[in-house]
Amino acid sequence: MTTSTRTAVITGATSDRGIGMTTARRFAAGGWSIVILDLDGEKSSAVAADIGNEYGVQAFGHQIDVADEASVAAAHDAVAAEVEAGRLQPVGALANIAGITSPVPFLETTLDLWNKVMNVNATGTYLVTRAFLPGMLANNWGRIINMSSVSAQRGGGVFGKVPYSAAKAAILGFTKALARELGDNGVTVNAVAPGAVDTNIRVGTTPELEAAIASDIPLGRTATTDEVAAVIVFLASADAGYLTGTTIDINGGSHLH
Repeated sequence: MTTSTRTAVITGATSDRGIGMTTARRFAAGGWSIVILDLDGEKSSAVAADIGNEYGVQAFGHQIDVADEASVAAAHDAVAAEVEAGRLQPVGALANIAGITSPVPFLETTLDLWNKVMNVNATGTYLVTRAFLPGMLANNWGRIINMSSVSAQRGGGVFGKVPYSAAKAAILGFTKALARELGDNGVTVNAVAPGAVDTNIRVGTTPELEAAIASDIPLGRTATTDEVAAVIVFLASADAGYLTGTTIDINGGSHLH
């Protein structure tokens, strides 16, 4: 199979300045069919249509709440129906990008906030992976790429605080354990751990805070969404077939280990 005979599913991909949308565009530029899954179903469909038309690939958008099991099942079934009807190629890659953060100090963190951050980031990765993995195993080919963060590795220090770091650390353990469990079944599981990226997720920052963050990075700047998306799409390629259970750091040298 070539990439033109596979579909990439991307969660959290409707933000104009987001890693997800940039990743979807990179997949489409490489000939993949694409699926956009996000909270806003209408926008997901519109973004998918725009990218599909721009790159001349099959595209589909659907609503999903990654933290809700029923919503994930409905989104999976909608994608499966498109594949069955021949309007999409079989799913070959899943990029679990949907996520939220919170800059709230630990002693101000409520249980509701803790659960929300954990559910969207960690539980969402689990639910969406569980939904799409069986189809990949049936085809004996698949690439799962999970979004972690340098915050999981260095204990925060960028923007998100304890709940975010804990959720993103859970994703690293999930990635390694699932990769080991799957073994030689044609499906690889990897993670990316970006540092500061120029996206909309860091709501509420100030120019002073952004400057301070950049000054702590040896390369002297934050990453672009395209730099992160390039690694995600590489991990979905045939060339990355011997990589599984790995975490690719995209942090400009802000965390070296």
